[in-house]
Amino acid sequence: MTEAAAAGMLPHFPVEVSAPDISAWTAGNTGVPGFTTLASGKPGPHVGITGLMHGNELAGAIVLEQLLRSKFVPRIGKLTVGFANLAAFARFDPAQPTASRFVDEDLNRLWDPVILNGLRRSSELDRARAMRPLIDQMDMLLDIHSMLWPSDPLILSGPTAKGRALGRLIGIPPLVIADHGHVSGPRLIDYARFTGPGPAAAVLVEAGQHWEQETVICARACLGALLRQIELEAGETPRSEIQIAEVTLAVTAATTGFAFVRNFRGGQVIPARNTLIALDGNTEIRTPHDDCMLVMPSLRPSRGHTAVRLARLL
Repeated sequence: MTEAAAAGMLPHFPVEVSAPDISAWTAGNTGVPGFTTLASGKPGPHVGITGLMHGNELAGAIVLEQLLRSKFVPRIGKLTVGFANLAAFARFDPAQPTASRFVDEDLNRLWDPVILNGLRRSSELDRARAMRPLIDQMDMLLDIHSMLWPSDPLILSGPTAKGRALGRLIGIPPLVIADHGHVSGPRLIDYARFTGPGPAAAVLVEAGQHWEQETVICARACLGALLRQIELEAGETPRSEIQIAEVTLAVTAATTGFAFVRNFRGGQVIPARNTLIALDGNTEIRTPHDDCMLVMPSLRPSRGHTAVRLARLL
């Protein structure tokens, strides 16, 4: 069950895209199922591209399958392409598209050494532990996601300057959000490999709503921009003016009665400070400053999960 589904009845979301056949790539060539490394034989960075961190987010799987099928070879360095949550993806049903986000728990909330080195077991923890040695070799990572609720596409850079620089370098979509993640656990881009003192960096792209053709187009453009900007692929990418915003407050639902006062869209900017945007039980949620951007509002969040992030334009 998704976070949103746990909070109540969801509206109908049409599924405009089909789940790709990734059977040719599930064995991989790295010793980690679902991960394939493409090597140039020349010096250069080791770049990772992951999709299917959540099993029902098809856009990343579609563009990665297309990349592998094209027999792409990087011009320099090497590129590792990974389908992350194979077990959840195997359960995807277009008649119930929200039901296969994960098997036991969210794979993108487990990237803490304490969790990874612990004794607890789950389908996703076992998978994260299997992925970890390969992730530890990567110099940069693009993690491709999509969103349930309406929102402008964006790049999440995490809290570091190097993450923000990588998001700016990619530049598609042209909105980069610097944030600190979720109270429910660290994402892959928050993993110490990418947030520690070394040069390795990672970003997460939210390419649009799940199951829309436009989301696949955005994910493909983002992937292509990264490959061209770091010279793994020849060519230039037309670029728009890049907008940077920094999260000033992450709002976590404290009750089962969290509700927005209206159906906001992600990327929407509220002009005035102290504008009421939601009620969490009896607690009012108001904008903390003027020109406050709503980042990925979850219109039906469950208790303990992020309802919205509020950001200031830089």
